[in-house]
Amino acid sequence: MRLLFLLVMGINLTSAVIHSLKYFYSGSSGIPNFPEFVAVGLVDDVQIVYYDSNTGKTEPKQDWMSRVTEDDQYYWMSETGSCVFKQMSFIANIDNAKKRFNQTRGVHIFQNMYGCEWDDETGDVKGYYQVGYDGEDFVALDEKMESWIAPTPQAVITKHKWDHDRGLMQTQKNYFTQICPEWVKKYVNYGRSSLMRTERPTVSLLQKTSSSPVSCHATGFYPNRAEMFWRKDGEEIHEGVDKGEILPNHDGTFQMTVHLRLPSDSSEDWTKYECVIQLSGDNNDIITKLDRPWVRSNEPKPNDMIVPIVVALVVLDVVIITVVVGVGVAIHKNKFRLHKKNNNSSPSPDSQDSMQQMLPKTE
Repeated sequence: MRLLFLLVMGINLTSAVIHSLKYFYSGSSGIPNFPEFVAVGLVDDVQIVYYDSNTGKTEPKQDWMSRVTEDDQYYWMSETGSCVFKQMSFIANIDNAKKRFNQTRGVHIFQNMYGCEWDDETGDVKGYYQVGYDGEDFVALDEKMESWIAPTPQAVITKHKWDHDRGLMQTQKNYFTQICPEWVKKYVNYGRSSLMRTERPTVSLLQKTSSSPVSCHATGFYPNRAEMFWRKDGEEIHEGVDKGEILPNHDGTFQMTVHLRLPSDSSEDWTKYECVIQLSGDNNDIITKLDRPWVRSNEPKPNDMIVPIVVALVVLDVVIITVVVGVGVAIHKNKFRLHKKNNNSSPSPDSQDSMQQMLPKTE
């Protein structure tokens, strides 16, 4: 589904760093041996918290998240209570969504992603809120217009209800402009040594067959704010170039591939081409010349000649986080009761869960 995959941020390597906080919720029905509710939180696309209905407990996914209790001793209790509330809401909301779509059985997934991006130089904040059902976009927030977008007829009821709820819109604006960026700053401060580090990649040149595009594969880099492209005679080229997305590795680093389809002229001088990687926080470009002997191919070499090359091939351990959102929006106050014992505690980082009953019942 389009909305579930990680948002690709527009990157300007000369600008300040843009930090993000995102929450993904997943509710499902009809899937045996799979949690009916899953919640995941990420900072700068690094997973920091996890909850599912089987464990019934919110858990940290980074060592530095232990520092969160320095400011709020009830943090983990509050997060677990919030997720339990969402879990109950989502079960009811999936039933309501099935009625909207006139469904009675089968596997169904309701998904939600929301969060914000904060520019650490300008202070600008961008919020986003998206909902999907069974792999299709259902409803999304148009932040600038302060209204909702309903791409499917079954979501029109929700759009009208939410558009007329000005209190709801004000709650969301407060979350996106105040609460969310406040927690982004806190998390970045907690994990600064990890989140603000720079790791240079291992670069490999790969080609399946002699007629296939040449792939420049970079893996093991951090952060995920990077640009990668091909140059010819020192000039960036776009024709015949296919750039892949930045993808996560199992160890918290990232990988990316950019493909180059070379001219069919066998006399073409490959050394005119070079693969360039520009990594945020590193002022030195990483340049790899395209030299035939150093391209790893699946085709056997003449006379079984083996050309030595150091290639780091990483098996991508991508966790596809499917997130389910409930049906109906209501201001969730239960979570904040857990904070009454601590007057100095901040609003919850995912206090957008004040809207967890995302969609009203079928009317």
